[in-house]
Amino acid sequence: MKVRGLWLTTIKVLLELIRIVLIFLIFGCLLWGGVRLIYTTLRINVDGTYGGWLGGIAIYFLLFVLYRNKLQFSGFYDGPKQQKLPRKITYILVIGSIFLLILPLLLSIK
Repeated sequence: MKVRGLWLTTIKVLLELIRIVLIFLIFGCLLWGGVRLIYTTLRINVDGTYGGWLGGIAIYFLLFVLYRNKLQFSGFYDGPKQQKLPRKITYILVIGSIFLLILPLLLSIK
């Protein structure tokens, strides 16, 4: 019986990892499209600059916060150590993401 429980847990973990990758890829691409649209509207070119990296990192920080605070509780894996991020860490990551998204705007001012 232990082998079946271990097998089931392994399948749940693999399904959750696939879910995480798909969430980050799909939502990451959609959010990056929106950010690029805003940058293009403001005539900021981030192609081949660090601005693109900063925006990408900011989006992944936001997706990480979203996953840890909401999406992990609706997935396949139901582990004993699932918990939300502490409020202070959530604020730091969200404010840092906003700063990273605004930074290309500040760097483009001459």
